[in-house]
Amino acid sequence: MQRAFDNKVTGLAITDHDNCLAFSAAQVTADLLGVSLIAGIEFSSQWRGRGIHIVGLNIDPQSLVIKEAEQYMSLQREKRAVEISEKLSKLGINGSLEAARKYAPSEQLGRPHFAQFLVEARHAKNIAQAFKRYLGSGKPGDVKQVWPEVAVVVDWITQAGGVAVIAHPLKYKMTRTKLRELCDEFKCHGGGAIEIVSGGHQSNIETRDMADLANRFELLGSSGSDFHAPGAPWQELGVASHIPLGCEPVWNAWR
Repeated sequence: MQRAFDNKVTGLAITDHDNCLAFSAAQVTADLLGVSLIAGIEFSSQWRGRGIHIVGLNIDPQSLVIKEAEQYMSLQREKRAVEISEKLSKLGINGSLEAARKYAPSEQLGRPHFAQFLVEARHAKNIAQAFKRYLGSGKPGDVKQVWPEVAVVVDWITQAGGVAVIAHPLKYKMTRTKLRELCDEFKCHGGGAIEIVSGGHQSNIETRDMADLANRFELLGSSGSDFHAPGAPWQELGVASHIPLGCEPVWNAWR
């Protein structure tokens, strides 16, 4: 919250994967600094066998449906973590599950925590190399996760009073035809918005293209820095450019 304030960010949502713990942890400081904090979450889902991330904005983090969704996703991630650990053990890399848990005391256990262990244990020089060698798609530690369908995740978010948003659509490397089909189905299931901007490395042409896509399917526009941690200036808090005129911002839905 202090970093957001220092970067002149007046409002933001923290959208951690599968949990809302950051919202309550940051709320007091956000109020003291005058930063508007929006309750958010990000779920992994699948659409036609492809992984799609869906963000929930302005949800009720205490709603029963969100609590149940958090528990379900936590169980799925735990199962995946055990399988990753077993695969790494076959490579002679032991103790990865216990070590990974140390990096996720209050978070959902995931591949980034295994990557931290691999770096600390000197199996990789950095996080990127850990994914490239062990954890990325098709690598020895890769475990395919069967996430819930997009329709299920959208239903969780809308039942919790929030707006469902397709996160970073350009990262899926879809053809425009496929992306339009995703938006069409997403809208039919109750989805409300799509990220027009994600990070500070996106071109103006890409941003305009995403805005046109949102308008075509009557979706609201969202914007995010995709900030994860210091050290990546293209993902720094506040770097995301503005949503183009003519595309209605998602925050207008709850102002």
